[in-house]
Amino acid sequence: MASSIFPITTIRQDFPILHKPVHGKPLIYLDNAATTQKPKKVIEALVAFYEQSNANIHRGVHALSECSTQKYEAAREKVRAWVHAKSTDEIIFTKGTTEALNLVAESWARPQLHKGDEILLTEMEHHSNIVPWQFVCQKTGAVLKVVPVNNQGELVWEEFLKRLGRRTKIVAVTHVSNTLGTVNPIASIVKKAKEVGAVVVVDGAQAVAHIPVDVQTLGCDFYAFSGHKMYGPTGIGVLYGKAEHLERMEPYQGGGDMIRSVTFDKTEYAPPPFKFEAGTPPISGAVALGAAMETLSQIGLEAIASHEHSLLDYATQKLREEKGLSIIGQAKEKGGIISFVCEGVHPHDIGTLLDEEGIAIRAGHHCTMPLMKRLGVPGTARISFALYNTKEEIDALVEGLHKVRKVFSIPS
Repeated sequence: MASSIFPITTIRQDFPILHKPVHGKPLIYLDNAATTQKPKKVIEALVAFYEQSNANIHRGVHALSECSTQKYEAAREKVRAWVHAKSTDEIIFTKGTTEALNLVAESWARPQLHKGDEILLTEMEHHSNIVPWQFVCQKTGAVLKVVPVNNQGELVWEEFLKRLGRRTKIVAVTHVSNTLGTVNPIASIVKKAKEVGAVVVVDGAQAVAHIPVDVQTLGCDFYAFSGHKMYGPTGIGVLYGKAEHLERMEPYQGGGDMIRSVTFDKTEYAPPPFKFEAGTPPISGAVALGAAMETLSQIGLEAIASHEHSLLDYATQKLREEKGLSIIGQAKEKGGIISFVCEGVHPHDIGTLLDEEGIAIRAGHHCTMPLMKRLGVPGTARISFALYNTKEEIDALVEGLHKVRKVFSIPS
């Protein structure tokens, strides 16, 4: 187990699904980069909202509506504090990272860009941080430029500087790679991008539950993340945007609650963040996301990061000892994600056979097909850690891999 300082036993008791058998075996959940499991506090927050506070927000004058509004806006303040934004006006609730990135692409980038302008991405981006920018390029005549990664899975800094220039209007980059675990130097990227006047958009989906994030210190213009990857519910996400940008941007969608006044001739929009939250938002999801942040705060991000880093080191050592297994991506700065391939076995077969042992991993291209092409593999098996994982689970994974070898008659 982890050191006695980290209360792993107490933490695991707080996650009901971890006690659910899979195929008659104890569940070992190592697919946290796809989604994390939910603690009791989050589940209870959802139930309590619907049992005690359920009503639509902002427009009601009755007690339930006022209560619901208070809880929703209190959640916005918790998010503001979590990423250290200046104001809650800079915090927009979305349904996830994907919608947040699409919002920036459609409402900020599309009206701003012109033919010949450039958007700079990296080879390690998730499809959600590629496809929206392709849409923008098709509509505006802007051009995508891509910064390569080296064989360790790290951004090639010299190539980033070469591709960054006076035509660069947007730099869109992941904070932590969902496939490699690579932690990118966001503050340094922002500093260089600002020298050419570019706006920086950060995909923080794999960062906010694992490392402290301070958007003011980073200096980025936009930062997007999802609730379900930080122990909150699905269907809720966040876009942080600097106030100066949000005030200039057109709404992403039209409807109720994003308006100040409407006539058939003209509509005046509400100020940010409400301008970007048309219709009934994911109220219960926001409330439960606030509960997830409370849970993380009680444990402490520093303690969580230390625990997950010890798991990463332990798993890396164990997997390196396995014959015929290669770890893909070994950056110096890395989060709790390991992708690997096993000679003679397809990643999907690895995932299927491990599932029979109650071990949940991810197998495939992880929504990073361009990265897979760069690495010369069709896909990988991926394990990813959370605060409730243990070294014993890693040992069980290794034993499971031995059984995979046996099925395929591969010598150990």
